[in-house]
Amino acid sequence: MSATDTDGSGQAAAPGEVFRVFLKLGLTSFGGPIAHLGYFRDELVLRRRWLDEAAYADLVALCQFLPGPASSQVGFALGLSRGGWLGALLAWAAFTLPSALLLLAFAYGADAFGGPAGQGVLHGLKLVAVAVVAHAVWGMARGLAPDKERATIALAGVLIVVLAPTALGQIAAIVAGALAGLGWCRHLEARPVGHLPFHVSRRLGGVLLVLFASLLLGLPAAVALWPAPALELFEAFYRAGALVFGGGHVVLPLLEARVVEPGWVSADAFLAGYGAAQAIPGPLFTFAAYLGAIAAPEPNGVAGAAIALAGIFLPGLLLLVAVLPFWDALRRHSGARAAMAGTNAAVVGVLGAALYDPVWTSAVRAPTDFALALAGFVLLVVWKAPPWLVVALTVAGAVALAPLQG
Repeated sequence: MSATDTDGSGQAAAPGEVFRVFLKLGLTSFGGPIAHLGYFRDELVLRRRWLDEAAYADLVALCQFLPGPASSQVGFALGLSRGGWLGALLAWAAFTLPSALLLLAFAYGADAFGGPAGQGVLHGLKLVAVAVVAHAVWGMARGLAPDKERATIALAGVLIVVLAPTALGQIAAIVAGALAGLGWCRHLEARPVGHLPFHVSRRLGGVLLVLFASLLLGLPAAVALWPAPALELFEAFYRAGALVFGGGHVVLPLLEARVVEPGWVSADAFLAGYGAAQAIPGPLFTFAAYLGAIAAPEPNGVAGAAIALAGIFLPGLLLLVAVLPFWDALRRHSGARAAMAGTNAAVVGVLGAALYDPVWTSAVRAPTDFALALAGFVLLVVWKAPPWLVVALTVAGAVALAPLQG
């Protein structure tokens, strides 16, 4: 099937239709990447019949196998399948820009939170981050580390990151997880194999794979030779986007290592922005727009937000298109499945370590903070409350309790 063929109606969609559909999704898709995939299924598989269930499951499996923002990768691929390359770009822009613009506005308005009430709002957003990351760790552990082998890999990931609390420690944990998976996870049952709804030539896939690797390896060298602030900013976010396995929340420790440790963004501002990102629709990776806007080295503001967004999304999209022509053969290989299972278990450990530091250590300073964070966690896990409601209630609680904490 070509990139503009379809399954349901038999007709390719106009780029304008692709844009309208994904703009609706970008304005209404709350709840993180797993929820986004559910919205996509309802809108594009069940309602519009752009592709069938088997093809959609195949595409989701591919995007979960790759590093990067899974829901944005699925959206880009569906835009490519339905509207060609222009459709892919429009699908990405329509799904991404609403949340990016909202977080850019929050970055410009953050200075307004200077009084006691404003400080209570910011502290409430940091407590939201505690609840959301704890919920992510809980859900990922049940899905990605359900047996003793993968639970052990996750624990090893925590220990590696705790002993080496840098970006290199996080990379080491992921690599160790992949190697452990090769030895421990070959017994896992293979999922049924379907067929993707389009194909990309192997030649183009190879070119994009080389481009992805060249940027990943070449950008640090370029920064060392030409230490321009814009290039440093792009490299930091490109590297983070290239190493995110396991969903949007895993980007938290990687970005923290790239922007907080060098002093570009304070830990408090980082967690406040992360909390704000939970209250809006769209992909969590648009958190990069907020960070790029407030980063200490220029360019920041709108230019910094644009550089950070391009840097964090580009590697995942390059890899997606690069792997498409090789995916059918790769996913049938037991070693690839085992290595990916180990990698997924390791990222549970990486995120678990981030739950403690910086999320918990920066936000929970009093018993009332613990109570609010726990209440948010219960709302998410037990009551299945939407994230925006958890944000609103937690922030309201933090503002109300701020006078008691002095």
